[in-house]
Amino acid sequence: MRLLKILVGVTVFAFAAIAVLLGLLWLDHFRSTQLLTPTGPFAVGRTQYVWADSVRSNLPSEASGEQRTLLAWIWYPAAAGSAGNTVEYLPAPWRTALANAIGIVPAQLFNRDLSRVRTHSLGDPDLSPTRKTYPLILMRGGHSALTTDYTTVAEDLASHGYIVAGIDAPYRTMVVVLPDGRAIARSPENNAELGDDAQQMRTATHLVEAWSADMSYAVDQLERLNASDPSGKFRGRLDLDHIGAFGHSLGGAESLQFCHEDSRCKAAIDVDGTPFGSVVATGVSQPFMFLLSDHSGEPSAESAPIEAKLHSIFGRLPKDSRLQVTIRGATHFGFADDVKNHIVTGILLKITSRMAARRQLQISSQFINAFFDVHLRGEPPSRLEDQCGNPQVQCSR
Repeated sequence: MRLLKILVGVTVFAFAAIAVLLGLLWLDHFRSTQLLTPTGPFAVGRTQYVWADSVRSNLPSEASGEQRTLLAWIWYPAAAGSAGNTVEYLPAPWRTALANAIGIVPAQLFNRDLSRVRTHSLGDPDLSPTRKTYPLILMRGGHSALTTDYTTVAEDLASHGYIVAGIDAPYRTMVVVLPDGRAIARSPENNAELGDDAQQMRTATHLVEAWSADMSYAVDQLERLNASDPSGKFRGRLDLDHIGAFGHSLGGAESLQFCHEDSRCKAAIDVDGTPFGSVVATGVSQPFMFLLSDHSGEPSAESAPIEAKLHSIFGRLPKDSRLQVTIRGATHFGFADDVKNHIVTGILLKITSRMAARRQLQISSQFINAFFDVHLRGEPPSRLEDQCGNPQVQCSR
């Protein structure tokens, strides 16, 4: 009888603990989240473009003859004194489509309410007249992630005088909502986490090639915008001689492949992404940085093939145009915005002793800004060397 009472007590306690945890998760979901404040002197604006043409990206999920379509989110330096409200982190139709794609319960339990995430971007203000032109940076999220998941880094770059164009695409991004209201989810054929290792490798390589082509297409559209923007906002204001690219995870591999294929790219960053595609064998000639999370605890059988790919590319570059940075204690997913449920992330940080997400974002933004300042703006290399003085990072040339 005593053993039975103990078992009953343990069961009741377990159910009560689970109920309390679920309650805390539910409450945290509805808390407001303020993104990190941009550190540059410019206010930030955000606008959106939809680009389509008859060229297909040759992916099996797209219907025959369907136009290639890209959604471009553009963050840029806003004119001082611009009025208006800050934009929603993610518009309501996108939030609904995203919740439907990943599931209502996971979206609510493991993420903050995206309608309560506060950005620093004004909606479609004038471009700042402070400078004649601004360098252009292309941005891609990880695998199927929305580029708005990296708003923190995009806003910080824009506040330092860069025009940042993040691109999403139907069938490849987790979900895309077109202007006519259609929501198009990622297709299984474009999920590089399905199938055996060989199939995943083939899918990842195909996606990297398709996204690289889309980045080149985005530059084509931005060149047209620079030549004849009907609104006049960006006409003659893009510095197309200084184009950079960066991405996270598979988006980093896409940026790397884009620079390999398109000479208009002058500098790029792979943020914690395993390289795929022809660039692994032939490398790049432009300045490049690998910005990595802490992989020190991973089995060598898993990390060795990835390190070999990194070395294949890194070893070909001159020391003055390459940099590899490891952020000690950083996690792979900590490069995206800090909008995860803080109960969950707090527990994980306690268990793993990893770096807090906001600190990781601060450090990564500082390195991304400094790298593009040196290699697109011609600032002295000391800009990067100063960042490498941080004891929380390890730099290699």
